[in-house]
Amino acid sequence: MNILDTFSLQGSLFIMILTGLWLRKRGVLDEDGQRVLTDLCIDIVIPCNILKSFLGGMGPDVLRKGFLILVSGFLLQILCLLLNLFLFNRWEPAQKKVLQYCTIVSNGGFLGNPVAEGIYGMEGLLYASIFLIPMRIVMWSAGTSYFVSGTADRRKVIRNVLTHPCLVAVYLGIAIMMSGISLPPMLESAVRSIGSCNSALTMFIIGIILADVPLNTIVGKTSVLFSIFRLGILPLAAYALCTALGLSGAARGVPVLMTGMPAGATASIFAARYKSDAPFATKIVVLSTLLSMVTLPLWSLILE
Repeated sequence: MNILDTFSLQGSLFIMILTGLWLRKRGVLDEDGQRVLTDLCIDIVIPCNILKSFLGGMGPDVLRKGFLILVSGFLLQILCLLLNLFLFNRWEPAQKKVLQYCTIVSNGGFLGNPVAEGIYGMEGLLYASIFLIPMRIVMWSAGTSYFVSGTADRRKVIRNVLTHPCLVAVYLGIAIMMSGISLPPMLESAVRSIGSCNSALTMFIIGIILADVPLNTIVGKTSVLFSIFRLGILPLAAYALCTALGLSGAARGVPVLMTGMPAGATASIFAARYKSDAPFATKIVVLSTLLSMVTLPLWSLILE
């Protein structure tokens, strides 16, 4: 995909985001509607989108690259956890939790799959599904611990990780791919059709989040600096790591783009639930999301 195609993809996604914003402003979707839409995406649409990526089968070369991509995902999460030990110590505790969480959790689960599939096709979607496994694990373990201050039930955390719908979709996809079993035509058609709804629904959710924040309040020193860190420095580290692992093409591009995704939208949800600084979290999410509309095409150009 050339740079014009990338900008076209970003423009299409941005139109979907504006549609979600319009739906929220018009009152078509309220907070309850947003919650239902989010649960629908996480529990059904995104897992079907992930499972769809495994239905085409993989050759030995793709398997090898998939393993290296998984390794890169774990190494980058370890790097982020190490940075969190000292990088945000001068911020007040409520904001520190948000910044730590947003460092390890990107919005790759929502925004990442449409971008990876749009730029690299089904191969990109497959690599994105694999690369996001470590992030999902850390999100439900270390990520939640930042907000609950070590009071989380370890068994509950482990259960949440292992039974997360997106990870279950990965398990099923790997099993189907390794066994060579084909899904019944009706079931495969249903999975592909539901998975194809992913781009529109996830962009609607991002637009709904944007609608709840006055844009003139989101620009501040911390939100700008963190956006540079999230959208520029971390994907640069991913680029260096993937190059060192001998990855190129889609196998290098997908980890870089997934790492360069904006802060995870769940930061606002956790901050509100555990009485942290929810407005601050929302500003971080919104500004990094808006700036990613520029930085992601730039990274695509660099990767080309």
